[in-house]
Amino acid sequence: MGKTFPLMLLQHALERGHSLAMREKEYGIWQTLSWIELTQLVEHIACGLHCAGLKRGEHMVMICGNRPSLYATMLAVQSLGAIPVPLYQDAVAAECVFPINNTEVRFALAEDQEQVDKLIEARTQCPHLSRIYYDDPRGLRNYLEPGLSSLATLIDAGKAFAQEHPLFFRNEIGKGQPDDVTAMFFTSGTTGNPKGVVHTHHTLLNRARAGADFDRLTDREEVLAYLPPAWIGQNTFSYAQWLACGYVVNCPESSATVMIDLKEVGPTYYFAPPRVFEGLLTSVMIRMEDAGAIKRRMFHAFMDVARRVGPTRMDGKPVGLLDAIKYQLGDWLVYGPLRNNLGMSRVRVAYTAGEAIGPDLFSFYRSIGINLKQLYGSTETAVFVCLQPDHEARADTVGVPCEGVEIKLSESGEILVKSPGLLKGYYKNEAATAEVLTADGWYHTSDAGFIDASGHLKIIDRVKDVGRIKGGAFDGAMFAPKYVENKLKFFSHIKEAVAYGDQRERVCVMVNIDFEAVGNWAERRNLTYAGYTDLAQKPEVYELIRECVEKVNADLSRDELLAGSQISRFLVLHKELDADDGELTRTNKVRRGFIGDKYGVLVEALYGGKSEQYIETQVKFEDGRTGSVSATLRMGDAKVFSPVKAAA
Repeated sequence: MGKTFPLMLLQHALERGHSLAMREKEYGIWQTLSWIELTQLVEHIACGLHCAGLKRGEHMVMICGNRPSLYATMLAVQSLGAIPVPLYQDAVAAECVFPINNTEVRFALAEDQEQVDKLIEARTQCPHLSRIYYDDPRGLRNYLEPGLSSLATLIDAGKAFAQEHPLFFRNEIGKGQPDDVTAMFFTSGTTGNPKGVVHTHHTLLNRARAGADFDRLTDREEVLAYLPPAWIGQNTFSYAQWLACGYVVNCPESSATVMIDLKEVGPTYYFAPPRVFEGLLTSVMIRMEDAGAIKRRMFHAFMDVARRVGPTRMDGKPVGLLDAIKYQLGDWLVYGPLRNNLGMSRVRVAYTAGEAIGPDLFSFYRSIGINLKQLYGSTETAVFVCLQPDHEARADTVGVPCEGVEIKLSESGEILVKSPGLLKGYYKNEAATAEVLTADGWYHTSDAGFIDASGHLKIIDRVKDVGRIKGGAFDGAMFAPKYVENKLKFFSHIKEAVAYGDQRERVCVMVNIDFEAVGNWAERRNLTYAGYTDLAQKPEVYELIRECVEKVNADLSRDELLAGSQISRFLVLHKELDADDGELTRTNKVRRGFIGDKYGVLVEALYGGKSEQYIETQVKFEDGRTGSVSATLRMGDAKVFSPVKAAA
């Protein structure tokens, strides 16, 4: 294709200059930016950065939410042949030090005072960091930090330079090549320091185009950009595909207004991890429980019709006349208003990825007419490896290989991928690159899975996490912790789960309850509680979680390979797992090894047969202070079922 991101910008400005490129909600009002206006902003920022000394091949860190200024700055940096490095806004200062030093960053963009404070703190350990630009000036008027200035000041300087050198911007863009490095995304660093994943214009645009072609995306799509830009998933949907297709990206006012903004925008192309879809459904069910008796009966009656008919309709298959009439009536009375309330009344394509999604959850959205599908990919593959066709969406697969992708399985069952979207390498880490990229171009995903009879890919677990039960009734049986954890998280009352069992006689899990869902459940039963810790240890809550665990066990017993992964004992943790406490990655993935070490006393109590265990845990608050949470945790036993033998 021979394109770069800045060239795509110029092409859109030429072809659809006065069309809408972005919206941003500010003080409750949507502000718009056309492609021509965006291009002018990018030019001024690029010229300002050039005057400040940003060189081709340098890196620039960005800690900023989804805002036009962020996207314009990324394009400006790429226009100069430099490389934007987005970091997570909720990362603490210490987590920013390694990426900044690893890439020898001199320039940084911070969204607001909070991020400026973070960079100033990190700066004491980052000798190269000399210039920090901020977008939102609130609270920063009296800061006298050397090298600190506003993005507005940079833009003014760039505007003056552009007037004197009108050809500079386009000449710089013309120097760029498709195989130039264009962006770097740091992995979550579940073990050791994070790794910088290096991508080129070609790898990102190639995969963006492949995904767009697969779902027939056009410049008429509307997207809501609300997830962290440092996550390649959000970066792909609201940046790479935005420039590949020329559709409109909408930036919410804040994380607190996302649901309101979602309803106002009515996106046609939507992406969210399963956790978001779970939260939306939980809020719906909570509201329905509080509704009047007539509304509740109508809702449940029509949802029974939707569950029976909806997925069949979404798969393009015919349904009976009576069912079609009932479904249409349900669409007028329930499904349509529900889609509108969720902000999904215009959604044409919705994707989820990152974790497995529960069959019931997946079926719910498809049953009410939302085209929810799954995809498979990673930072290293520029996201798009497998996608589900419109009429072949299933909860237990992640789709078929998309254009340009080859998949094969190693002897150990690991999924290997060859794709035009593979990373160029890990930055300054040849050893790690050699571990994942073979000489003939295959990428080791570290995921275990297989291709089923219909050509769809199924994921079992991470290869390194798949273990074996040792001793007991299930000696030698496969243990897949992530598979077990995901099955537990399919229940609305369970927010997180951590399973252990490799080289042990049985499987034990630690559970986080969903405070909102279980709190609502408790209130309807007049069960009083003082907070999360108190609610988590209620005997009634343990019975609720035991029911969930035993349903999972019953399901696992019917799977010949995974019957040994049934859960024998469990406990409900006294605090929610938190990225700030090191228990989750910034993309909310469980750090199982870290948690096992941190809560070793609880793991041993589960396996030691204890009925309760006291624990005191240090926690970190958002303002940087530390405190502690203590409790005596109960241990629960769960029924384990005999494996169900397959029929001959």
